[in-house]
Amino acid sequence: MFYLFLLVLAVLGVGIYLLFFLQHVPGAVEERWGALEPLPENLGQWQDDSSAEAEQARSQGLQREVRWFLDESSIPGRLLRQARYRSLATGEIVRADPDQVVKRKRVRRA
Repeated sequence: MFYLFLLVLAVLGVGIYLLFFLQHVPGAVEERWGALEPLPENLGQWQDDSSAEAEQARSQGLQREVRWFLDESSIPGRLLRQARYRSLATGEIVRADPDQVVKRKRVRRA
């Protein structure tokens, strides 16, 4: 029983050490797991969409616009895909789809 307690204590100590090490040593996460893939070039800019949802919206008299948005309030920043619908007649925003979180992949450097 005493050895099990020592093992749990050691695992807990290593976990806390790695947690602080990976957060406070610059480049430790990128070296271990790779850097995140680059962000899209048109970050934050609304653009016309040409998907099936856009065609369906156009038949309803709406224009679908999408953009990539980096939510920097979360750590690490989450990449979101946002969509909104404008009225073709008035140009006003009619509605917006819920934000979709885009999982960024880690890329190993050679």
